[in-house]
Amino acid sequence: MKTPSAKTGRGAGSPKRAQTGNSPAAGIDPQALVRMYRQMLRIRKFEERCYQVYLQRKIGGFCHIYSGQEAVAVGMIDPLGPEDYVITAYRDHGQAIARGMSMRAAMAELYGKATGCSRGKGGSMHFFDVPGHFMGGHGIVGAHIPLACGIGWGIKHRGKGGVCLCFFGDGAMNQGAVHEGLNLASLYKLPVVFVCENNGYAMGTAVSRGAAEEHIYLRANSYKMPTRRVEGNNLFEVYEATQEAVRRAREDHQPAFLEAVTYRFRGHSMSDPGSYRTRDEVEAHKSRDPIGQVVQHLEKNRILDAAGIERIESEVDAEVEDAVKFSEDSPQPDLDSAYEDVYVNYPADIRQRR
Repeated sequence: MKTPSAKTGRGAGSPKRAQTGNSPAAGIDPQALVRMYRQMLRIRKFEERCYQVYLQRKIGGFCHIYSGQEAVAVGMIDPLGPEDYVITAYRDHGQAIARGMSMRAAMAELYGKATGCSRGKGGSMHFFDVPGHFMGGHGIVGAHIPLACGIGWGIKHRGKGGVCLCFFGDGAMNQGAVHEGLNLASLYKLPVVFVCENNGYAMGTAVSRGAAEEHIYLRANSYKMPTRRVEGNNLFEVYEATQEAVRRAREDHQPAFLEAVTYRFRGHSMSDPGSYRTRDEVEAHKSRDPIGQVVQHLEKNRILDAAGIERIESEVDAEVEDAVKFSEDSPQPDLDSAYEDVYVNYPADIRQRR
């Protein structure tokens, strides 16, 4: 199902800072760029369908939509290898899909079904895929940053290589656990790349009203790690910055801090009316849609024509609808599963004796 909000923006306005022409700094070949475009589109269309089914009350609970931030997830996760890890906060759908989680497993989790990635127990904020090294989905603001340090410690001391990519929002920078984690990562030289997705608002509070220093990456300079601010809507810039940070973390166990300046098109969560933003502000950011920028590059450089873009859109639409049907047809979790995955696997014979 196509919706106006899900369209990627041919004719949505010229991006102000779109990179057109081949970008040797980014090092993205045409085939890889088409793959990354598809991933960004998959995230956008998945999220917009989530928005619809939530309004239909087919899914419930908290739900945080990622639309508008796709260049960050795809541009940062694409350079990773299978040995690397990703951990994130509660706005986790986009990163989970970018890391390789199937739409079926993701949508079924939102529906609370047994076929979901967390067996229907986690919901929107707690996507997990251990085989894919996607370690959540965490609802307590900033609390997963020390967990990222633990993952980095494990990577370093196993000696098998790898990097942990840790996402969080701008509001988390005011949490003490974040600064404890940054300090430990630098002190112990942990292979962790910290990514602050600065979408301008911590819930409904603008960064300028919650942080004396609005350039968040500068706050990480005191921890003696490389820091950088990137245009989060520019896939090429995000990809290039991540490649360098990941290389240092992998080869030298050097942590890094990246601030990706981006914007969410939807409210903080499904319960957020967004009254703290003007329509003009939102529309101005939509005119710099990260997916629209990639489409512009693909068309200008004759990597894809209009028919090729339309074909990919149709394929992604079909994949999203398949995920919805799969979720609606999937079973509810068995009642006995309430005893499982609590601390350890609870054997069936013990449950029966109780």
